[in-house]
Amino acid sequence: MTLAEILASLFPAGHDIVRQGGIMLGSGPLKSGGRVTVVGVADRTPLGVDDALVLAGHVLAAIDRGGKDPILVLIDSDSQRMSKRDELLGLNEFLAHLGKCLMMASLQGHHTVGLLYGHSAAGAFIATAMSTRSLVALPGATPAVMDLPSISKVTKLSIEALQEKARSTPVFAPGLANLAQTGAVLATWDDKRSLADQLQALLDAPATPDDQRDRLGKERKGRPKAADIAARVHDLALR
Repeated sequence: MTLAEILASLFPAGHDIVRQGGIMLGSGPLKSGGRVTVVGVADRTPLGVDDALVLAGHVLAAIDRGGKDPILVLIDSDSQRMSKRDELLGLNEFLAHLGKCLMMASLQGHHTVGLLYGHSAAGAFIATAMSTRSLVALPGATPAVMDLPSISKVTKLSIEALQEKARSTPVFAPGLANLAQTGAVLATWDDKRSLADQLQALLDAPATPDDQRDRLGKERKGRPKAADIAARVHDLALR
């Protein structure tokens, strides 16, 4: 689906979302009434200092308005912007600020939903998609926390060794199916059905008290130990 088709399916009654270069800001009506705040990245734009600040500002404005309106994050980005200027300004801190704004919104009662409709990777993926309460995707999305060549540089393992591990261990492998198996992606939506209906169904589902990604990863056999380790750490912390 093109971005225009996605927006038309999400908001058949229209919306006020505008583009500012590679980012999107605005809102749209929900089928149940009320509105959803929208922020996003388009056209595989790398996420830099300036864009992260604008997106974070829009999220903070939604929190300041009060209420519990959901926040939808549309994602088709490259990784973080690899420029000397952004790195010298402390891009990691700006990306962390954006991620923390989204998590604060969730703690304030705003259901934050990430919709991955294209690509995303590395810091940009973590600061947007992985910082939402519920991450869903459309078929054909291509997420990657880190590609295999980059993992090879960090771990000093060969590409061949990583490819072998990726065949049996989803945490080593990029791609939508692997990230869904680890529990990072809650669901892949049907692009032949109304996205407005699927968004409303997600928002109407009973809220969970905490992050369910580790539980999903265990159920889907993508991260079989994370949930048990997290529970053990939690129990020890309460003693």
